Amino acid sequence: MAASPKDTEQHGTTAVATVAGHEPAVAARLFKSLGDPIRVKLLTLVRRSADGEACFCDLAEEFDFAQSTLSHHLRILVDAGVLSRTRRGRWSWYRVEHEALDEMELILRAGGPLRANPSSNCGA
Repeated sequence: MAASPKDTEQHGTTAVATVAGHEPAVAARLFKSLGDPIRVKLLTLVRRSADGEACFCDLAEEFDFAQSTLSHHLRILVDAGVLSRTRRGRWSWYRVEHEALDEMELILRAGGPLRANPSSNCGA
């Protein structure tokens, strides 16, 4: 049964657009959100889920710790814009924000903003 509009809340996609300008604080937040093996596993599980989204209840089955701990890690990923959250009834559903992953790839890509500045005279 589909959720009615009033039963659905959308969260996520925070400030991802500013990474296109390579705002260092936003880029750092994206990468920091994946600085824990639990969050990397969560991202992997959501990416591999049917229909591209995963319910909190299904994610909780993969971990042997308190619900509050799982919620904490998911909140970090949502706040960074790596995942988005939709509330349907009493469950939260998570979806990967591919824009955020694309921005991370762009930042790391050869020739991207982390490349050496060819006009730098340091050490010369």
